[in-house]
Amino acid sequence: MKTKRLMFFLMLAAGALLLSACTGQPLANNWPGLASDAERAYLSAGSFIYAVDLESGEEVWRYPEEADTNTLFYSRPTLTEDGQILVGSVGNTHILVSLDAATGSANWAEPFSEAKGAWVASPLVVDGTIYAPNTDGFLYILDRDGNQAADPIELGGSLWSAPVTDGNLLYVTSLDHHLHILNPSNGASGDPVDLGGAIPSSPVLSEGGVYVGSFTSNIEFVTPRGDHEVIATASNWIWGSPALDGETLYYADLSGFVYSLDLPTGRQNWDAVQPDGPVAASPLVVGDRIYIATEEGTFFALDRDGEIVWEKETGGKIYTTPVLSGELILVAPYQAEFALAAYDTEGRQAWTFAPEN
Repeated sequence: MKTKRLMFFLMLAAGALLLSACTGQPLANNWPGLASDAERAYLSAGSFIYAVDLESGEEVWRYPEEADTNTLFYSRPTLTEDGQILVGSVGNTHILVSLDAATGSANWAEPFSEAKGAWVASPLVVDGTIYAPNTDGFLYILDRDGNQAADPIELGGSLWSAPVTDGNLLYVTSLDHHLHILNPSNGASGDPVDLGGAIPSSPVLSEGGVYVGSFTSNIEFVTPRGDHEVIATASNWIWGSPALDGETLYYADLSGFVYSLDLPTGRQNWDAVQPDGPVAASPLVVGDRIYIATEEGTFFALDRDGEIVWEKETGGKIYTTPVLSGELILVAPYQAEFALAAYDTEGRQAWTFAPEN
């Protein structure tokens, strides 16, 4: 029943986003996007994007200054090397904005507004070029000033996840079951790779290809040529991206099982590990710990044998992948009394952040 509830919620959110893209009605509720640099956390949550000081947990700035029901933010902010924060809206105005990370002020006089759908995916920046997937099925290509640098590439389906690059090729997933492999130098692409199920999260780069999870409940390895094979399975849909750590691949499913795959042998490193509820967030691997966040709102630390080292209750639900920043791990629960919490690696809570009205 828990899995069915989560599936219903996720599909409801998906339907709301697609409805927003088609009808212009804003999305009223969703889980937040989270990113961080060495000094601040950046949280996209509804009407605002918040910058939060990592030492104190205090708000540094928010964008915009006043709420606008036509502009809503839920995608994970993208941090660039030159100090920009890129994030798009799922509201009536499908804008993509660039903010100064230090001040929260807009870098572009006019946000990019050519997309016809919602910005659920985070953009990828490569050598100053912005690659931004949209739910309208197009990959938009912008320069660092927010101007269109090339014609958008129509990939089809609804694009929900950030592209990844191996330095030569871009890998972009779609809810229409396909993985697209593009050459950014000329925009050329091979035939889309049909993985048989919706792919809401980004691939994970590895030597010689990428690992991709999907609603087929499979993990597949895909080469740059588009050859692919199933290397592991799960008991239910895989929503979050896998996490690669050396020769081990960690992934989780919507039944709440967490897996540790030994890549050289193709064998699971542990028997069934099911902490306490469905898992939509990606695993986070730090040192000898694997951090897992569940729909039940519990944040777990597992050891390399799959044993629970510690657990913390947040009082909400967690769908957003935790983020490591220095010695802190940031967790952004949904429908909790706070919007963001910081823990050290031993599970001690450093602070919580709840935005003031």
